[in-house]
Amino acid sequence: DNYNQLKMAENKLLNGKVRKQAAPLVDAKGILISQLLPDKSLDSLWESIFIPSAQKDQLLSQAVLNFTLRPKVDRAKVPLHGVILLVGSPGTGKTSLARGLASRTADSLKSSLGDFAYVEVEPHALASSSLGRSQKAVQELLGQTISELAGQHPLIVLLDEVETLAADRTRMSLEANPIDVHRATDAVLAQLDHLAEKHSKLLFIATSNFPEAIDQAFMSRADLILTIALPEQPARKTIFKDTLEELAKPFHKITSLITDTNLEKLAKLSDGLDGRRIRKAVISACAFDKHTALDLNRLNITDLEKAVSQAGRANQRNGMK
Repeated sequence: DNYNQLKMAENKLLNGKVRKQAAPLVDAKGILISQLLPDKSLDSLWESIFIPSAQKDQLLSQAVLNFTLRPKVDRAKVPLHGVILLVGSPGTGKTSLARGLASRTADSLKSSLGDFAYVEVEPHALASSSLGRSQKAVQELLGQTISELAGQHPLIVLLDEVETLAADRTRMSLEANPIDVHRATDAVLAQLDHLAEKHSKLLFIATSNFPEAIDQAFMSRADLILTIALPEQPARKTIFKDTLEELAKPFHKITSLITDTNLEKLAKLSDGLDGRRIRKAVISACAFDKHTALDLNRLNITDLEKAVSQAGRANQRNGMK
């Protein structure tokens, strides 16, 4: 349907650019992207998300540990499932961070394990209103497609919006939710257990804006649950700097705006905004005036402050709803 088509198109846009992709490794229902890693375009996403360095170190270490430890231990005594879950508000960079983490993990282990396979699952493509269809689609995707690929390469799978696939069954009523939704969650959990047992060189990175909607049985299978919070002032300052530096590459006069004083002002004004909103506010500042839109060298700090204040007010209004 239209929603699924729009969501798939959105997921294919990385930092405003459509990723140029070679022939996919696998073509199956529910697979949005499949390719080999490492990938420089995904590495750049890792660099574009500004969270505490300790969190990035923990994420990468946990991902690497999945491939170095799991093949060597008894799962009954060291119950690793090969699942990392990133939760947080929309716009905090979870999906970009997950994509970058996948590539960085592959790069860290390339010398010992070779190229990695990478798959992004489109959860909405698996949903169906027909009885039994969602459950069957999940079983085919995880039990066949993912399992076969994991048998050929070390594999990292991104499960974006995982609550779509592993909805909290305790919050559902059989009157309001079709039995197929319950069965789909059952299928996800069963397949995760089967894959964890069968393939030790497989890692799932899941993301969610609504962790309260995820089934607790899925949460218990996650080896690491990490909350990606809204950026603090130093991080917001860095995001403004990073965005303006990118704009300054073709429009050199923007460089004059990148001063410590200006960045501090913008960082203070943007309290409560996520990274995506901050970058979009910079873009909005370029569109207040037709002449600036024609030549971004005309961008000024007044328009930037105006755009950030506007974004902050909109954010407050949305938060009140």
